[in-house]
Amino acid sequence: MTGTAQAEPLWPGGPDIPGIPAIIQPPPPAPVYAPCTAAKVRACMRLSTKEVWLMEDGRTVFGPKPIEIGRPGYESHVGVFDVDFKRRDFWSTMHNAPMEYAVFFDGDIATHIGPLDSMSHGCIRMNPDAAEATFNHLEPGDIVEVVE
Repeated sequence: MTGTAQAEPLWPGGPDIPGIPAIIQPPPPAPVYAPCTAAKVRACMRLSTKEVWLMEDGRTVFGPKPIEIGRPGYESHVGVFDVDFKRRDFWSTMHNAPMEYAVFFDGDIATHIGPLDSMSHGCIRMNPDAAEATFNHLEPGDIVEVVE
């Protein structure tokens, strides 16, 4: 019979023993940088790549996550905005549609849950986890920056 030889570990207590740290640690993940530069920005959205980041004290704490933007004739606006108000369950009478986790920052324009496969009427649509995180992260008066 032939058996598989079991070699002794090169270093006892090495990386394969629970509770004992590995001798060689992997490098920490690279920081994620959002493209916004406004002072005290709390949410950053880039229209050209359809991405959103949430910020805290100048550093990214969430994202990038995919977004959908306004279609031709209803383009999402570039600029620096204050959050006006937010509603967990909002109903758009203009479009006769739900806007869950809505955060209004540019008049009637908001971030909210919505499909990412078709353009909006100006709102920033997000998948459910990004919309909920944005809703929980932002408060009225917080700064939202939208860049091209």
